[in-house]
Amino acid sequence: MREMVIYGVSFDMVGKQPIVLLKTADGNKFLPIWIGHPEAAAILMKLQGASTPRPMTHDLLTELLTQFDAKVVKIAVTELRDNTFYAQITVAVNGDEIEIDSRPSDALALAVRSEAPIFAADAVIEESGVEFEHEDFDNEEIVDDFKKFLEDVSPEDFQEG
Repeated sequence: MREMVIYGVSFDMVGKQPIVLLKTADGNKFLPIWIGHPEAAAILMKLQGASTPRPMTHDLLTELLTQFDAKVVKIAVTELRDNTFYAQITVAVNGDEIEIDSRPSDALALAVRSEAPIFAADAVIEESGVEFEHEDFDNEEIVDDFKKFLEDVSPEDFQEG
């Protein structure tokens, strides 16, 4: 497992489907994950510090965990199977850790609310990661390269062979 950070949320150029872009915390490998519009909004709202007058689903779940004295310890993107990413949410409650199956988008929406670390399995990064090799990190250049990559890629490109 490698620690990841949310680099951003974008849209693919063809289908206008939201993509969350994870980046290795210690490198320049990126993991694009196609997600739904509501989950993209939930992640973006929290990243941008926006709030709503009433709790949204991920806010509600975070509050429930808090009220039950449980804590999201970490989330992990565990595998890519049949063109679908899988994730697990690790929750600490009563001195035990419980692993809960999740869609990556929901897990990420909880991670940004609970400030939990994000991980991805090495095999997932190896299979679906995109590496931009730059000696000097130029964020604008990386974003431009990623946009070019998105113009020609679809979720099917990450299907297991």
